[in-house]
Amino acid sequence: MSDLSPPLFEKLCCPLDGLPLVFEAPSWRCPSGHCFDTASQGYINLLPVQNKRSRDPGDSKEMVAARRRYLESGVYEPIAAGVWQALMDGLEGEAPYACLDAGCGEGYYPRYLRQQDKEGQLALIGLDISKWAAMAAARSSPDIRWLVGSNAQLPVPDGSLDALLCMFGFAVPEEFLRALKSGGIWVQVEAGSDHLLELRRIIYPTLKADKDVAQEPAAGFSLEACERIRCEISLTSQAQIADLLLMTPHLFRASAQGLEQARQLTSLDVQVDVLVKVLRRL
Repeated sequence: MSDLSPPLFEKLCCPLDGLPLVFEAPSWRCPSGHCFDTASQGYINLLPVQNKRSRDPGDSKEMVAARRRYLESGVYEPIAAGVWQALMDGLEGEAPYACLDAGCGEGYYPRYLRQQDKEGQLALIGLDISKWAAMAAARSSPDIRWLVGSNAQLPVPDGSLDALLCMFGFAVPEEFLRALKSGGIWVQVEAGSDHLLELRRIIYPTLKADKDVAQEPAAGFSLEACERIRCEISLTSQAQIADLLLMTPHLFRASAQGLEQARQLTSLDVQVDVLVKVLRRL
């Protein structure tokens, strides 16, 4: 790592009225008097109770732990490397660049970007609706701004971001358009038709038809690049296969018979097939 201290993103706004937040240790306050504390683990909770759809939204503590074990094994590093390259190819203007991961989970991808950012160019923000995800992320990387919040209402001012990542997550194009600067980039990572195909053949009675990957970009964006990353990975234990299932929606969609078959596996070779799309804000 460089000796340079990476910048921390400071331009946060109140999720209740959109006014700027100012840090008054240990809290963040807006001019209307709304106050948001920094948790002892280092993250900031900017998801008001009235904006929650459940008592404990997002991934559970167990799902977050499974994702961390799985990703830290390095099996998805080719995806992370592809995202880093997409950022470096697409960012314009002068550093530092404000880059928010919308739906960051336990923080694997922002941490990877921080490791690659030898010059301290990125002011990284990781946002997730799960407090367990933000908690795990903040414990590991205090040099990244970690937030609990919603992709539907990003707690950042209009036009404050140079880049926005959405990794297999819930994209909200209208909100991404608002938060990005003119000329900023949105990097969307999506599963390709063959992603985890071998596992899906086991857990589902039939596979759905491939979705159309050539759809028009969202209003206000132009599609600048689309890279397909394909490789084969080896899952070497039943525990690793179980972690993969637990960290994805497949666990809740698969058939009971398919899940039982998956639980009998002790190893499995599967394909990684993802699309890394770069959309530029007009």
